Amino acid sequence: MADTPASGTLPAPDPGNGAVALVESPVQLLNVLEWAHLHRPVLAARDGRAHHGPPVRESAAPLTVVVLSPADPTSRGQLRRMAELARDEGAVVRWYEARGGRGGLLRTALALAPLLLRVRRLVIGDPFSRLVQVLLPLCRARELTVVDDGTATMEFTEILCRGGRLVRWHRSGRRRSPVDAAFGVFASAARRRLTPGGRRHVQLFSAMPATPPAGMPLGANRFAWTRERFGPPSVLGGTDLIGTSLVETGVVDPGHYLAVVAELARRHGAKRYFAHRKEAPDKLRLLAAETGLEIVRPDLPLELVARRGPTGRKVLSFPSTVVHTLPLVLDGTGVDIEVVDIDPAWLTSGAAPRAHTFLAGITHSARNLHNLPPAATRTT
Repeated sequence: MADTPASGTLPAPDPGNGAVALVESPVQLLNVLEWAHLHRPVLAARDGRAHHGPPVRESAAPLTVVVLSPADPTSRGQLRRMAELARDEGAVVRWYEARGGRGGLLRTALALAPLLLRVRRLVIGDPFSRLVQVLLPLCRARELTVVDDGTATMEFTEILCRGGRLVRWHRSGRRRSPVDAAFGVFASAARRRLTPGGRRHVQLFSAMPATPPAGMPLGANRFAWTRERFGPPSVLGGTDLIGTSLVETGVVDPGHYLAVVAELARRHGAKRYFAHRKEAPDKLRLLAAETGLEIVRPDLPLELVARRGPTGRKVLSFPSTVVHTLPLVLDGTGVDIEVVDIDPAWLTSGAAPRAHTFLAGITHSARNLHNLPPAATRTT
């Protein structure tokens, strides 16, 4: 699939009474498809077309997906595959190089302005995104939906409840740069825009244990589309290990991470390591050399990869989104999921002050909701 340029050479589609979704990652697009799958009858009715019976592959929902393409090749590759699936479901997909060179954001904003000014329902995948925060003032939609961007959803609802800045947890302890200050105006405006009130209807669609503020309805994402579209997977006898980008974000020390992965592989007999899309190639080569693990670079979000299979009978994961999503995706398949506790000794000196608290909260909530046991390791 060829990328659609950000120059606006292709006319923006008319969304009618349907929805426009702004996505920047494969997981966001997956959750938009899950949302559209459940809301297709509503969207179809608002578009003047009747819809009876179960959802069909020819989507009646006039959904337009705007991909604000990331820079890293792995994310771009997964987004291309997800865009193909979205088109299969009847969505219109437009690809914009918002990060493409100088002026990419301005070109994208100018190209999207007519579309955003007309749309009545906006769906966004990352309220912390500076791109989304800059584009949000262009939208006059009275109905907004926020879908999951992983564990950031939990933080998003906490910030709305306490009235803080829309800044991700791993950046919250860092000194603000002039660029941060400049974008702070958009972040403040985005928080007000995403706070329910007046004639503005803001909804949350999530698989995470998030607690939205008063006036924000919560729709439960149970991955109905994924479970209907893929699998069930064949289950292998071994153990799979799911990687994390906590080293790349400066939270976990690289040396400690390598030691922990090696210990987990030895203790649990893991053979495959499913890399996070943001993990550095040099780090993965070192992991393979030191541990003997087969490094797998998924071509789709892990929820889809696991559902398609084959999947190990045991899956080990560090605290991340998948400890909440995989139990839903793999329910009834016989796959056991275990969570690796993050020891405070693994954290870097530059990690945000609340890094361990946040990660421990993810682990605690996953164990409470999905009854996930800890993955045994002695490395500290």
